[in-house]
Amino acid sequence: MKNDIISDLEQRYTAKRYDSSKRIPKDELETLYRAIQLSPSSINSQPWKFIVIESDAAKERMHNTFINKHQFNQRHIKEASHIILFAHNPRYTRDDYAQVVDQGIADGRTAPENRELAFGGFSFAALNTLENGDTSAWTKAQTYLALGNTLHVLARLGIDSTTMEGVDSELISKEFQQELDGYQCDVALAIGYHHQDEDYNTALPKSRLPLKTILTVL
Repeated sequence: MKNDIISDLEQRYTAKRYDSSKRIPKDELETLYRAIQLSPSSINSQPWKFIVIESDAAKERMHNTFINKHQFNQRHIKEASHIILFAHNPRYTRDDYAQVVDQGIADGRTAPENRELAFGGFSFAALNTLENGDTSAWTKAQTYLALGNTLHVLARLGIDSTTMEGVDSELISKEFQQELDGYQCDVALAIGYHHQDEDYNTALPKSRLPLKTILTVL
């Protein structure tokens, strides 16, 4: 019997066209949002924001960010059920990590008297901070951990998805300036249900390099 995890990943693929008449049920969205919240990150930094594009008005705003480039992804914005912006904090500081530490105290993970000791983990963030305070290379990497987690959860839920690095980060920053509040979006995710007749990718076999060429067991 095939493992359920492998079945999920074998069935998952990148949707190329969505059925605009289908929307994701609320209970499945709630499961997805909780799964996103539970995503792992280095030192539990959680240096991210997730902006969900759901309403027609929000979709119109996102649609308008494709005026200069990446128009091949523009159709997904209105056809897909939802779009999620994965944004990272490009200048992650000790004060940002303090929110994580204090939440750990509130959740019972860290004893209040050990608060200062808990900041030891921030040394790794400091190692990934440039002299000008830029942490974007490190924090952007954390959003991809959340993205990978999200893709697998979507596969388990039977929801299709399209990862879009083809977005205009500059225009997104301008259009969603208030929502992003200084965070930067370099990747977005369209989610919904593929179009039965127009999504050519659904019928193509999955193709990956042979395991022996990418994996070594020592």
